[in-house]
Amino acid sequence: MSAPQSELTVVTKAKDLCRYVMTVTEKSPKRFRFTLVSRMQNLALDVIEQAYRANDIYVAGAGREAAAAKRLDLQHSALTAVKLLGYIALLANEQGCILPRQYENIAKLVSDCQHLLGAWIASDRRRTHK
Repeated sequence: MSAPQSELTVVTKAKDLCRYVMTVTEKSPKRFRFTLVSRMQNLALDVIEQAYRANDIYVAGAGREAAAAKRLDLQHSALTAVKLLGYIALLANEQGCILPRQYENIAKLVSDCQHLLGAWIASDRRRTHK
């Protein structure tokens, strides 16, 4: 399944991260189902949701400053969720909930999302401060 051409790269990467988290946590020990597994899954979904919500805000015309502030808030929420996901994945690895190789893959995807979100925030900042 390929992403629509107009989709932001950060959204595509967030979807990859979510898909991977859902796949690897499917086989996690049952004792982690309502703690680490549900938190990782929900945070992965939150990253996608916040990125979509931020991207759907039109920043132009009247009310531009308020729209830009709301968009920035959503971008930061996505960034916080992805950072938390990275930490919880580390904890899940330490507790034996996911394998070291799975943690490494999650950490790479988390890093990719963090960098893309940071670049998006910086790009918006440059565009709005012209």
